[in-house]
Parts: sequence; C-alpha cells; structure tokens
Amino acid sequence: MAIRVIMPALEVAQETGKLVSWLKKEGDSVHKGELLLEIETDKAVMEVEAEADGILAGVAIQPGDEVPVGQVIAWILAPGESIPGEEKAAEVAAHTPAAVPAKEAALAPEAIAEQIAAHASQISPKARRLAKEAGIDIGKIKGTGPGGEILASDIRDAIEAQALSAEPVAVVTPATNPVATAAAEQVTLSSIGRLMAERTTQSWTTVPHFFVEREVDATGLNRVRAALGPSIEQAHGVKLTHTDLLIALVARTLVKHPRLNASWIDNGIRLNPAVNISIAMAVEDGVVAAVVANAHVASLGEIATHRRELTERARAGRLRASDLAGGTFTVSNLGMFHVDSFSAIITPPQAAILAVGAIKDRVVPIQGGVGVRPMLRLTVSADHRIADGQKAAAFLHDLAAAIEEPEKWLA
Repeated sequence: MAIRVIMPALEVAQETGKLVSWLKKEGDSVHKGELLLEIETDKAVMEVEAEADGILAGVAIQPGDEVPVGQVIAWILAPGESIPGEEKAAEVAAHTPAAVPAKEAALAPEAIAEQIAAHASQISPKARRLAKEAGIDIGKIKGTGPGGEILASDIRDAIEAQALSAEPVAVVTPATNPVATAAAEQVTLSSIGRLMAERTTQSWTTVPHFFVEREVDATGLNRVRAALGPSIEQAHGVKLTHTDLLIALVARTLVKHPRLNASWIDNGIRLNPAVNISIAMAVEDGVVAAVVANAHVASLGEIATHRRELTERARAGRLRASDLAGGTFTVSNLGMFHVDSFSAIITPPQAAILAVGAIKDRVVPIQGGVGVRPMLRLTVSADHRIADGQKAAAFLHDLAAAIEEPEKWLA
C-alpha cells in the first residue's frame, strides 16, 4: 500500500516547513523508524523518521523548498508499486493557482477582508491574519508557496517593503553632530526571532501576569553541588550545574503546588499529571525552551545528562520535536551573566515561569547579628487566571526551603 510522506507539524502553530535535506534519495529502500529527512521549523532543524518500510519515490520538493504542513512531499511504495494516479491528479489540482486580479489603487479595509476571504485557498491562515492587520492588498502579492500560495513570510516582506518605500521624514539636527549623517541599519529577524517576537507579544498582551520575588540563601545549594558533583561527573561524564539542581528542586516543589504546574486551555485550567521543566536557552537571534520530561522523578545525574544533550543540540540547531514538546513550567537562569534579578514573560499555556539571578555574596542579618552569605534572587511570573498571589507565594516559600535544605528534597 502506497504511504504518503507529508510535511509534518513538529510544533504548535506551525504552518509551513522548509526541507533542509533528504537523508535518503529517490529509489532507496527505507525502513520504519529510519531517519528520512531534515526539516527546518521556526525553532530548529529537526529529523523526521520514515513511517513504513518500502521504497522512497515521487520526491516532490528539494532542499530549500518551503511548503505548507500536510502537503504530500514524497511516497513510500512497496516493491513494484506505483504512485496512485488519482493522487497525482489531486495534487496538481490542489496546487494550481486561480487567477488573482491585480488592483492599482489601495483597497479599503473592508475590500481587503473580502479579497482575502475570496482567495482563502491561496493564502495561509497566518498570512491572511497578517495581511488583514497590516492592510496589505494580497492582489499585489506574489506567493512563494506551492502553486503560488501566499505565505506569512510573503506578507512580512510586503510590510517591510511598504515601510522602506514610505516617504522619509526630514529631521533637523546640529551640523556638528557626527551621527546626523549616519544611515539607519535595517535588521532582518530570523524565523526564530520573528516567532519569539510574536509569541512574547501575544503572551504579554493576553496573559494577566503578576510577579512575586524572594531572596534565598544558596549555601545549601552550593553545599550539595560540591558534595554530589564529583560522583555525578564520574558516573555520567557531565558536570553538575546550579541549573540542574534548580530543575530538580523546582520539579519536586511543583508536585506540592499543582496550580503552578497547570495550563490555561480553552478558557479553563488543566492540571498536568507530570512535571516537565522547560529550560530557556539562548540560540542565535532568539530563545528556545527545551524540555526535561518527568523532572520530578528524574535523578540529578539524569537531569544533568539530559540538560547537556539539549544544550548541545540547541547550539547546533538540531533540536528534535520531542525536545520542545510538553513543557509545563519554565526555568530561565541568567545567573551566568551576573544578572541580579529579572522578571520573565510566561510561555503560554503554562501557568508560570521562574527567573533566576546570580548567586552573590551579600551582607544579611543572621540570628540578631550580621554575616555574609551567598544569596540568590528568584522571581516567579504567574498567570493570574490559573494561580493567585497566595498560591504563587506558597510555591516560592517551599522552593526557598528546598534550596536552603536540598538534601531533604533530593533524598
């Protein structure tokens, strides 16, 4: 039986995927579970496995091509089998563009909306929304997708071109100012950068954030790292970091505070059965959140090993779909950059995110006197629809206790 190979949806809200490379060539034998191709999404380059045994045939796209999710891009056939003729004809019909009349004058918003609706089959949903919001006449847009389909990237290009062609505004500056004649630099964001901009804007404008902050004595955290680090490095070949310890302690604390490990889904609250910690990781022109699944039951060695693997794949742009899926709570640590504290933006549909600052020696009161202790500032950003101030404060109170006496929580 002929099996379709389609452009997969490897992440939430993905509309298109770009082929990086075929790992098999047409006519090669493939086996179920064998790596078949590499796809670039808005977050990373991901490997896709074959779903059946057979012969790769009917390869319809080449490296660099970007096509909508769900489009047939190849077939896996049994020996002697051919691609179904009806499927070929259906594909050709589906991707043959209808004529789109060009308009000379700018359209009113109502006309733009009508035109977009009339040509819905030739424009992706995301591109349709962007065009409507920006007042772009899609009759003047040449789609770069299959069969001339207009993609979100085409609309963004049109918006940028429109901005660059706008009449410049004269600005009077002193003749002695050396900056006055400098040309402005136009920075083009990568797909990851654009996605991050869209999602953080959506989160900040639609999720009711509130923040609770606390300073914690990190003496216990340092003590456990020094005590357990050598044995974990010997057993697993990886150095134990403060981030590893925090992932373990946060996950175990969240078991007691399910509202902070919940999600806002369909105007309601979903209590997640597992604690999957997303780690905010900086990549070129953006941030990704790679996931340590079931962190509440994972050992420190397992967490450290998984964290290192995720970091290496993120730096290489080789994160897999499974690396990014299922996060229920995010930890963002900027301590290595000597940041004292900061407030992070929630990753929907998660309920909260923990922002971690640097561990620094500070003078603090101790039993009626003063002393110097390594102090750590933590800030929880929470979605008020899911958890109120009392719930967030209770979570942070228990997390502080876990950091101060980690042996009790890691036993």
